Amino acid sequence: MTHVVITTMRNEAAFLLEWLAHHRAVGVDHFVVFSNDCDDGTDAMLDHLAARGWLTHLRNDGPYDKAGIQFTALKQASKLDVVRAADWILTMDVDEFVNIHTGDGTFSALHAALPDATAITLTWRLFGNNGQVHYQDQPVTEIFDHAAPDILHWPWRASMFKTLYANDGTYAKPGVHRPRSLDAARLDKAVWFDGHGRRLDDRFKTKRVFSNFGQPNYGLAQLNHYPLGAMESYVVKADRGRVNRTDTTLGADYWVERNFNTVEDTSIRRYDAARDAILNDLRADATLSNLHDRAVAWRRARFETLMLQEPFRALFGRLLMTPPAQPVSPQAAQFLMGFAQKAQHSPM
Repeated sequence: MTHVVITTMRNEAAFLLEWLAHHRAVGVDHFVVFSNDCDDGTDAMLDHLAARGWLTHLRNDGPYDKAGIQFTALKQASKLDVVRAADWILTMDVDEFVNIHTGDGTFSALHAALPDATAITLTWRLFGNNGQVHYQDQPVTEIFDHAAPDILHWPWRASMFKTLYANDGTYAKPGVHRPRSLDAARLDKAVWFDGHGRRLDDRFKTKRVFSNFGQPNYGLAQLNHYPLGAMESYVVKADRGRVNRTDTTLGADYWVERNFNTVEDTSIRRYDAARDAILNDLRADATLSNLHDRAVAWRRARFETLMLQEPFRALFGRLLMTPPAQPVSPQAAQFLMGFAQKAQHSPM
């Protein structure tokens, strides 16, 4: 049973080896990676990894569909033989780490727990900044170990998921959060489960991109999401911009909605030994080691360059002044959601 992960990257070389090693330990057989406009050597690192057979690397430098960089890549991915031949497909980003709580923590264990599933939603668990100011060349999953609570009522984006789905013909194309281009004739045979082990209703088969509110979603599996990193890294990320919304800048608002450090969650540390064994093999490759070190140096130099510009200096100052996000009460979340629902039906 083969598992293929599809992703897009720009200037992520400093984090790439850890992410690959972790997901090989989880059970990913092959990675399909699209890169664009890299300045830190991510594309060179991917070329070398492709030569070693670790992954498929394609440059996605444009022109892009009107939907943007990410959807252009996913459209191309659907045509690749390695994707078409996969048994299971998952689209995810380099700041997302699969964290399976059942069995030995692999995809095989998750399938054993949900043998009838043809799609499994992996709900985000937001991991906050953990008070880290300076970028460190250390594993992300070790530095950032405080997250949102099991049940987070607001913002609704915190309940979004990525979908691990069977490549059985029900869906023809991968999407950012869920597969696309469904075959209506096959839809009745699709069986969706969430990461808590609950069978989901038919809305998830066609359009839902976020899990149910007000209940736990992580009993069997979760998707550890590290969207912020250290404050220095966030400034560099703001300079890069959002991969699927090139016209949207990253500011303090994005930070506040994701900087939850409410509870300690070290469950992902179960993968440390398996990850490190793979990571040590990758780092033993002199070319990869050199490219990693150069990417770390680039990231530090880029931050210093950006700090000479007022917008980025101001952003860094705001991050220093902003306390961790506090979960809102269920009542407050219901109040907000009520207006969101009204807005959907408003003639404005």
